[in-house]
Amino acid sequence: MNPEEFRRAGHQLVDWIADYRAGVARFPVMSRVEPGGVRAQLPVSPPTEPEPFDAVLADLDRLIVPGLSHWQHPRFFGYFPSNGELASVLGDYVSTGLGVLGLSWQSSPAVTELEEVVTDWVRQMVGLSEAWSGVIQDTASTCTLVALLCARERSTGYGLGRGGLQAEEQPLVVYASDQSHSSVEKAALLAGAVKSARYYAPNASPTRRVFERRNQILALMAARGSENSSPPVRTSNPVGCARYWRQLSICCSTRCSRPNIWRTYPANS
Repeated sequence: MNPEEFRRAGHQLVDWIADYRAGVARFPVMSRVEPGGVRAQLPVSPPTEPEPFDAVLADLDRLIVPGLSHWQHPRFFGYFPSNGELASVLGDYVSTGLGVLGLSWQSSPAVTELEEVVTDWVRQMVGLSEAWSGVIQDTASTCTLVALLCARERSTGYGLGRGGLQAEEQPLVVYASDQSHSSVEKAALLAGAVKSARYYAPNASPTRRVFERRNQILALMAARGSENSSPPVRTSNPVGCARYWRQLSICCSTRCSRPNIWRTYPANS
């Protein structure tokens, strides 16, 4: 595809996306296809010849759209808020069209410096101090992992350079509320924590009480362990107390009130 062919196809695709967004409410929110239904309509072997772009758009209408759960649907309330503003779609076009990588400052200086500025804007908007800095991650789950890796290194005094977790005297434990995303437990495993312990409201409801009293609950867990922590949790090197939606794209750690406990969300949040 040369630039002129791209220009023609790009206009078609933008029109297709605009029409889809304008009429997304007419679709069922969740796909009604049976498992394997989309795959059964696709060729078993890769194509040997290209096909016209019109055929690609027709496949979107015929095969792909019926197999989608429509995250931009006005009645879609699943998972988490979707990041699909049409303005961001245009930004995605620019990013993909430029085709550069921000591996380091030298590889694309503008990419690195723009990211630093924008993440600092986010810091200011959520009320964090200037001691915080940020980096954009590809997914929220990766953000969770990076946050816990930062907390792991801070809580062990950067033990990775001294022999890794095997050299630590006591195991690492991650504390998370019952409202935290499943990626927290997965990230804890990848970060090398021996276990993750979730803390709950004393009466289980309302959940908000957990947030209002999380420091007290965390201190109690660190001192005595919890029903989810068997054998009792060791307290000298807990990694962090992560809450999924508090991490945003800012992967730094601040210290909790108890010694050697690091958290991945603002102390005054």
